[in-house]
Amino acid sequence: MNSAAFKRGLHDGVPIGLGYFAVSFTFGMMAAAGGISAGAAVLISLTNLTSAGQFAGIEIIFASGSLWEMALTQLVINLRYCLMSFSLSQKLERGTSTGHRLLVAFGVTDEIFGVSASQDGRVSPWYNYGVMAVAIPGWTLGTLVGAVSGNLLPDFLVSALSVAIYGMFLAVIIPPAKKNRAVLGVVIGAMTFSTVFAVVPVLRNVSAGFVIIITTVLTAGVAAYFCPVLEEEA
Repeated sequence: MNSAAFKRGLHDGVPIGLGYFAVSFTFGMMAAAGGISAGAAVLISLTNLTSAGQFAGIEIIFASGSLWEMALTQLVINLRYCLMSFSLSQKLERGTSTGHRLLVAFGVTDEIFGVSASQDGRVSPWYNYGVMAVAIPGWTLGTLVGAVSGNLLPDFLVSALSVAIYGMFLAVIIPPAKKNRAVLGVVIGAMTFSTVFAVVPVLRNVSAGFVIIITTVLTAGVAAYFCPVLEEEA
């Protein structure tokens, strides 16, 4: 059972790993251009697993920001992972130990959470380990190659790589949205709330991290009210 779940996770993790490679390649290049060594950039990617947090973090490093500024920025940007972990903890198989839950929580990203949450029924932690076994090396290896390559690639190619993660995320959410109207409603709702924050003048000043958190809470709350999942169905 664990072996089958792990193999299924490996399969589902391939597109995520490829997308992560492209995005972290850009991160590696930016880190190297700012004077961060390849080893340090790889260590950051291996221990953080947060694209937005890492890009914001190196900007603070480049600006010689304080540790408090770094900590607060990372808290705001990555607080959404707490919400995802809470949700995923209810999705894991009954009896999953605390150790397994902590390991799964370490690997929670937007995309890994997306594929895990879209699985039918309960999810084995070994499924997440399978996804992580592809996604984490993809993110880390991309950082290494980008840091070593430096500024060898033309700007237009770097710009193209930077949007790869959006295409990858669409590949994660479209299949379940086509099968489940509730998932489709959540996707449309999240897009609507995000658009409101982007176009309404008063709301434009809200930080990206808080926008993600507010959008997540509102969308999940509305979905939970109108499309509840009964305990026996989980």
